[in-house]
Amino acid sequence: MSSIGQIMRTSPVIPVLVIEEGTDARALAEALVAGGLRVLEVTLRTPAGLQAIRAMREVPGAIVGAGTVTNVGELDSALEAGSEFIVSPGLTDRLASAAIERQVPFLPGIASASDIMRGLDHGLDHFKFFPAMAAGGTPALKALSAPFSQCRFCPTGGITLETAPDWLAISSVLCVGGSWIVKPGASFVQIEALARQAAALSR
Repeated sequence: MSSIGQIMRTSPVIPVLVIEEGTDARALAEALVAGGLRVLEVTLRTPAGLQAIRAMREVPGAIVGAGTVTNVGELDSALEAGSEFIVSPGLTDRLASAAIERQVPFLPGIASASDIMRGLDHGLDHFKFFPAMAAGGTPALKALSAPFSQCRFCPTGGITLETAPDWLAISSVLCVGGSWIVKPGASFVQIEALARQAAALSR
């Protein structure tokens, strides 16, 4: 199993996917992978999330994880569905302990120095900076990175194709999370084209 660091280095953008219809999941994953984005975060914000994870796991080359995991029950459900990594919007001791015990690559959300210190206490040093724009944007993450130089980040929340390069230019940032790649009503051809643009971003 890959480490969370290896997963984060796979591509510069991790699509953050809110799946309403599980029947579209495989075709969506095929379009994203064809566009060069192999790491896919399927949020558990909808009832179709777990079904989508199962379907996307069948796509060659796809690395599929669950996002918006907020408790141990959701963690276990995501793992049963085949999730290869776990992303949470925040960091609790109970969820961190469970993820470590289950030996799954884990990317918890942080927005403050205290959050990072709690993660470090658990031996974690890769984090999602969330919500990236609302939590202060690039100046905030640069400030947080200074005392925690050992940590690496995936900013998520309010990032666009236009602003992603500013985030990726920060030395502690390995990738960004992006919801702009899959827009409501977009065709799979359009999604593949947007994925190709995102995959071409440099770090």
